[in-house]
Amino acid sequence: MIHELMPAAEKLMERHITSSKEWFPHLYVPWSRGRDFEADEEWDPEEFPLPAAVRDALFVNLLTEDNLPYYFHTIDNMFGPGVWGEWIRRWTAEEQRHSIVIRDYLTVSRALDPVELERGRMAQVSGAVVPQPPTPADILVYVALQELATRVSHRNTGKLIGDPIGYEVMARVAADENLHYLFYRDLVAEAIGLDPSAVVLAIERQVKEFEMPGTGIHNFAARAASIARAGIYDLALHHDQVLVPCVVRHWKLEEIEGLSAEAEEARGRVLTFMGRLERIARRQGERRRAQEGQLIDA
Repeated sequence: MIHELMPAAEKLMERHITSSKEWFPHLYVPWSRGRDFEADEEWDPEEFPLPAAVRDALFVNLLTEDNLPYYFHTIDNMFGPGVWGEWIRRWTAEEQRHSIVIRDYLTVSRALDPVELERGRMAQVSGAVVPQPPTPADILVYVALQELATRVSHRNTGKLIGDPIGYEVMARVAADENLHYLFYRDLVAEAIGLDPSAVVLAIERQVKEFEMPGTGIHNFAARAASIARAGIYDLALHHDQVLVPCVVRHWKLEEIEGLSAEAEEARGRVLTFMGRLERIARRQGERRRAQEGQLIDA
C-alpha cells in the first residue's frame, strides 16, 4: 500500500505546496503587550481574564503541538523515504510553527502560567505518549481524523479567547490543520481504491478507539471534560464535524464495494457505533443545557 500510494501522495504533496500560504509567527504576536518576567514573580490570571475551559484548551492545544517529535517518529518509521519523507518533513516544519506562534502569544499576553506550561511541556515530551496505529492504513485514517479534530478545537478555542489577535493566531493554525487534513483524507480515499477491506478494518479500529493526541498531558481527562462542557470539543462536535463529514460523506463508508466478509461486518459495527455515539452526544448536550438553565434560573 505504501508503494502503490506514492503517485497519489506526490500529486497531493504538489497540491499542498500550491495551496499553502507562507506565514511568519512573529507577525501574529502582539509583542508590544509584553514585559519582562521577574524571577520571583507570581503569574496573575487577572492580567488576562479567561474562562478556565479556554485556558484548559489553550494548554492542551499547545502541548499537543509540542509533542511533534514523536508524531514524526511514528509516521516516518512506518512510511520511509521518497515522497513520504518529503511530506513528513514539510508537515513537521509547518506543525512546529504552530507551537511557536501559540507559545509566543500566550507568553506575551500572559494568558497561561508560563511555569505550569513549561513543566507540562517537559512532562509531555519526556513521557512520549502518542497513539501508535498498527498499519499504514490505520495511520492515515487516524491522522486524517486527528487533523480535522484539531482544526475544530483550535478554531473554537480562538472564538472564545475574546481577543481579536488571539482569534487570528488560532484561526491561522486551524487553516494549516485543514490543509493537512485534506492531504490525509484524500490519501485514505485513494487507499480505499487499492484495498477497501484493509481500510475499512482500519476505519473501524480508529473510529472506535480514537483519542486526541493530548492523552499524555497531565490531568488530561479533567481538562478534556472542561473543554467539552464549554462546547470547544465534545462528543457532538466529534460526531457531527469529524466523523460524519470524513467517514460518511467523503470516504462514503456505506457505499464502499468489494469488501471481504470481515470488512463488511466491520462496516456495520462502525455505523452502529456512530449511531450510538450520536445518541450519547445528544443526551449529554441536553443534560448540559438543562444544567445551564438551572444555573441561570438560580
